[in-house]
Amino acid sequence: MSSVALFTWSYKTMKQPIPVADGTYEYAILLGAKVESDGRPSLTLQYRLKEAIKYLKSYPHVNIIVSGGKGLDEPISEAEAMYTFLVESGIEEYRIIREEQATSTYENLLYSKKLLPTNTKNVTLITSDFHCARAKILANKLDLEVDIVASKTPKIVEQKLHIREQFALIKTLILGK
Repeated sequence: MSSVALFTWSYKTMKQPIPVADGTYEYAILLGAKVESDGRPSLTLQYRLKEAIKYLKSYPHVNIIVSGGKGLDEPISEAEAMYTFLVESGIEEYRIIREEQATSTYENLLYSKKLLPTNTKNVTLITSDFHCARAKILANKLDLEVDIVASKTPKIVEQKLHIREQFALIKTLILGK
């Protein structure tokens, strides 16, 4: 497949409609993103967290898995940063499950799936708008049916993240994860 064809495929994939979450599923998975050196969630992660809070407050029966390990430049795991942010924002601790090993979107989903009750196949993904298509593809590869809560991408990083995501989509096509 030529590089032009790969980029065309990735662009079209990113533009496909996504199923919007409506509180039907009992579990949500919040995909992690960078944590700053002071332990605060990055702006991208803050946007995801704010959407998660709105969703969880609208659907109090939904439990959430916060998924993300600790990068070399991060003082705490992404899951720990998300857990703290959610609890400080009024989300009950018992509704939050931490997954602290993942270092990629594929691992976020793989490890989170193991924390779901047996036979749970339907979940809500909470992630950034630029990330939805690949997250859905990877979830489907792991036999998860998903609907999605998409946060906006901060304008300051939008172009960089959209370009990076196109390369990540191509990697997913080639490697399958």
